[in-house]
Amino acid sequence: MTILRDNFFWGNSTSSMQTEGAARVDGKGPSVYDVRGQTTWTDAIDEYHRYQEDIALMANAGVNCYRFQISWSRVCPEGDGEFNEAGIQFYSDLIDALLQAGITPLACLYHFDMPEHLAEEYNGFIADEVVQAFIRFGKEMLNRFASRVPLWLTFNEQNHYSVPEVFNISGYRGPKTVAALYQIQQHVMLAHAAIANEIHANYPGLQIGGMLAYQTVYPHSPLPEDVAAARKFGEFANFNLLSLFTKGEYSSEVLAFMHREHLDAILDSTEMAVISQCRSDFISLSYYSTTTIDSTKIPVNSAPNWYLVNGKAQNPYLQETEWAWQIDPLGFRTTLNDIYNRCRLPIFPIENGIGVREDWDGNHPIEDDYRITYHREHLSALKDAVEYDGVDVMGYLVWGLIDILSSKGDMTKRYGFVYVNRSNDDLRDLKRVPKKSYSWLRQTIQSNGETL
Repeated sequence: MTILRDNFFWGNSTSSMQTEGAARVDGKGPSVYDVRGQTTWTDAIDEYHRYQEDIALMANAGVNCYRFQISWSRVCPEGDGEFNEAGIQFYSDLIDALLQAGITPLACLYHFDMPEHLAEEYNGFIADEVVQAFIRFGKEMLNRFASRVPLWLTFNEQNHYSVPEVFNISGYRGPKTVAALYQIQQHVMLAHAAIANEIHANYPGLQIGGMLAYQTVYPHSPLPEDVAAARKFGEFANFNLLSLFTKGEYSSEVLAFMHREHLDAILDSTEMAVISQCRSDFISLSYYSTTTIDSTKIPVNSAPNWYLVNGKAQNPYLQETEWAWQIDPLGFRTTLNDIYNRCRLPIFPIENGIGVREDWDGNHPIEDDYRITYHREHLSALKDAVEYDGVDVMGYLVWGLIDILSSKGDMTKRYGFVYVNRSNDDLRDLKRVPKKSYSWLRQTIQSNGETL
């Protein structure tokens, strides 16, 4: 008998810009990705037209949960203007197809693809107008889909708005200052809380979770300053957000820093009244790797949010991918424990995978034993967290079942259990071809994780 829940969620995660394509189809407006210059976003893997085929591949593998993203600019081309019924119909049809296949939809509202109009006109999430536009968008999606979508997320990897990555994902194009980071962090939290509060007040059958790209950071050495830097970064990049997700409160350490930096005005009392009501039904996360921090490389007086910019160091005890992502299954178990012990809510890993360069010979399935090994070891760590540590884990979603573009628009970094026949420069025929790992995953799901 497996140790995992009987209703354990097995599945797949994606984002709209990395999968859908159809960038100028059926009234979709441009997002910041559509104007970046990479032509790969225009077609992606064309899930907009091929979602039935991809859902069939999910169902055949035994997938029972699919986390997808509703593109803001597809359903509301300018972000704050009229809604686009053709775009909304696409997601309605997608949801119906998932339900028909026995797959639970998990909808995410924002995955870094700000409508270009809002980035140009208001400078993204630093502006009150964009916060209100997002809340309007989120409430409209709830109104349209709540009866069919039981699980919701607002922001993908929300703790990225607490580190310098914020300036790449929020639609912001101004000076990269500490004040700007903290203002955007506050506004994104306000937007999340408004949607979470709306669900808990008006949609009692729904669940909403906070999501973060949990940053497990080891000290580079026993040097006390390394240990202190790792702890402090964790407080600012992980635990502060967990406190906001579960109690509606900033970490006292973060509040003290904001006071010293004269950022108190950011904590607007009206906004904090909304944030203070925020609660989560589960905590979701992405997990790919861990990193190490060397305090001697951190410039004096750096804000903790910036510690990894200069302080990041490689761990000599871990293997890494060619993109320097270090492979650490035990770190996954540690992460699950850290979150559960803090929050005591069900934990939902919704992104986990390994990116590898792969070429298909046009005939034989790709023999990706390295992918099987990666997921087997991470699932073993997950099961240990459940069986030996008492962590309540509600599911495991891979990134991603089917090859998609990387977050940089690169098709050569492949995570999928199914090969998609395109390159960066050539769409080819976009044929879906299961790899060796696809059969392994199907067996794993069929046994509910008992057979790895």
